This record gives sequence, C-alpha cells and structure tokens, in this order.
Amino acid sequence: MDRQKHWEQVYSNKSPLEVSWFQADPAMSLGLIQSTGIEKTAAIIDVGGGASRLVDFLLSHGFTNVSVLDISSQAIEHAHTRLGEKATEVDWLVDDITAFNAAHKYDLWHDRAVFHFLTDANDRQKYVANMTAALAKGSHVIIATFAIGGPDKCSGLEIVQYDEAKIQNELGTEYKLLDVHHELHITPANKEQQFIYFHFIKQ
Repeated sequence: MDRQKHWEQVYSNKSPLEVSWFQADPAMSLGLIQSTGIEKTAAIIDVGGGASRLVDFLLSHGFTNVSVLDISSQAIEHAHTRLGEKATEVDWLVDDITAFNAAHKYDLWHDRAVFHFLTDANDRQKYVANMTAALAKGSHVIIATFAIGGPDKCSGLEIVQYDEAKIQNELGTEYKLLDVHHELHITPANKEQQFIYFHFIKQ
C-alpha cells in the first residue's frame, strides 16, 4: 500500500472535522505535554498532527518552537487555512515518519494515532530508530494508540492495539515508562474508541 497516497486521498475527500480521530479540544495531549514541565521554548514535534488542533492549543498556551509532521500535504494545508497568519509560527514537515531524518533534536515527541497504523515490524523499527535519533537524553515521548479491546481497524486500515508491555517492547529499554492514561474518544459519528496514552522519557 502507498501510505502517502492513502492519506492524501483521506484529506482530499473528507473534512478534518469528519475523520474519526478528530478532537475539537485535545485536552489529554495538551495536559500531558504541560505536565512534563518543559519550557515554552522547548522544541516540540507533533507526529501525524497535520490537521490536528493540538498545534492551535500549543501556540495559544505560549509554546514557541513547535513542529508538525504529517505524511499528507493536504492535512497540513487544512491547518494552514485554519491558522491563517499564525501558521508561519510553525515548522511544517511533510514526510513519512519511517523515513524522517530530523534536522535538529526535539525535547518532546507527541504522536496521537500514528504508531498504531504501523502493522509491519520493520516500519515500527524505523519509526523508533528515527525517533531515537531525533531526541536527546531526557526528552519526553507521548504516544497514544488504540488500547487493547479498542478498534482493530481505522480509515480502512488494520491497526495494532497496545498495552504497557507491548509498547515497551517496541520502544526498548532506552525509554522509561512514566505514566499511562486511558481515554474514551467519541468520534464525529458518535462511536466509542478506546485510546491509551503512554508517557516515556528517553534515558
């Protein structure tokens, strides 16, 4: 499957308000980011956050060094239109996370609903390798996936469900799990999705 083609079609054919993972208020993600105590000038990357409103909230809360990476240029275009002039305050990156080569180190890595789409073990290894290369020791990692018992498909694609043991096995001993949070997400179609948020620190 051509991942980029798939996601370009999704964001060409649907409004970001219609996709199942849409959140008007990404309270869990924002709260976890704030709870790390990172400085407002810390380098944050939101992986797969192209059309997400998290960037809006980060900017409004005073964070000044935010990057958003997405495989879909269409998703990022939606965010550009929504943010208007404020879009110039963000570093926008169009790339496949399994091929991403960070130009600098980040203090915090956030991913809501990307990692669980990587059903191939080699892709997951590339993701973790690229993340590790992009982070300094002591950097925070917040990854949210579908929980065990949650959906087994999304956007027509198979996914992988996670719990603490499974995600730790994927990330390896270089990452220490600090916290876990569960979230019952209600989709725009009023369906329930069980998410689980993992907060790691790079050792």
